[in-house]
Amino acid sequence: AREIGIRIALGARREDVLRMVVREAAVIAVSGTVVGLAGAFLATRLMSSLLYEVSATDPVTFGGVALLLVGVAVAASVAPARRAASVDPATMLRAE
Repeated sequence: AREIGIRIALGARREDVLRMVVREAAVIAVSGTVVGLAGAFLATRLMSSLLYEVSATDPVTFGGVALLLVGVAVAASVAPARRAASVDPATMLRAE
């Protein structure tokens, strides 16, 4: 919160702050999804006996789940980013 207050006090537009926070959340979500997909792909041999009528390496399922997870993570970061970008920087800096 303090970093955002400093950025806004130095002249950053609220839209830029919002975009920055959401972009950072997206990078973290994509990184985690890539690592998770790699782990899931490695675990397909263990999971193949539990799946029915779906291939263990079904690209539609892998892609759909990855897009869903990234979408949820980015959507979850919008509300806190909007709230942080709307706070008065002087109030935020005085609070600390």
